[in-house]
Amino acid sequence: MSEITFQIDEYSDEALCALVAKGCRDAEEELVKRYFRQVRICARPYFLAGGDSEDLIQEAMFGLLKAIREFEPSHDARFGTFAEVCIRNRIRSAVTSAARSKHAPLNDSIPFETPMLGSDASPEELYISREEETERLARLGRQLSALEREVLTRFLLGLSYQEISEQVGRPIKSVDNAVQRIRRKVAGNFGVFSES
Repeated sequence: MSEITFQIDEYSDEALCALVAKGCRDAEEELVKRYFRQVRICARPYFLAGGDSEDLIQEAMFGLLKAIREFEPSHDARFGTFAEVCIRNRIRSAVTSAARSKHAPLNDSIPFETPMLGSDASPEELYISREEETERLARLGRQLSALEREVLTRFLLGLSYQEISEQVGRPIKSVDNAVQRIRRKVAGNFGVFSES
């Protein structure tokens, strides 16, 4: 498709995927724009001690591109759901792969969230998992200052440092310092996630 004669932003995600399958680059770019925030949200719970969060965002983008190119509307699934699964799987795969290889910064990746249980998990396992996550977050919250809690909440929502800075009324440097302190507290004291 060389010339687009329609408003691409008016199409559904699923319709855009169908256009991508026919070779429409504009449709692919529109889906990337729509889901970039989701990519950041999925990558945010992980960080690299001594590394760069952009590495995980890049891996998440590969997951999004895979979802865009492999989505099958005949499977009765929404594209958004499929995309999130592909993004998260790509991030987890990168972290797992790096743990087995020579990429030392990825070895220290720590998720803030509990890994998703499979669909065959029993109600008891789901309840226990939620309780463990709640306790983990409560323990982490007790170690953080008020500013750090505000920053962490917004950071995990995928907001940029600039957006966080505007919302908490602090300079970007203060936000960055808070994020670095949070990372040190979690990475330096992994006991936050284990029984005291």
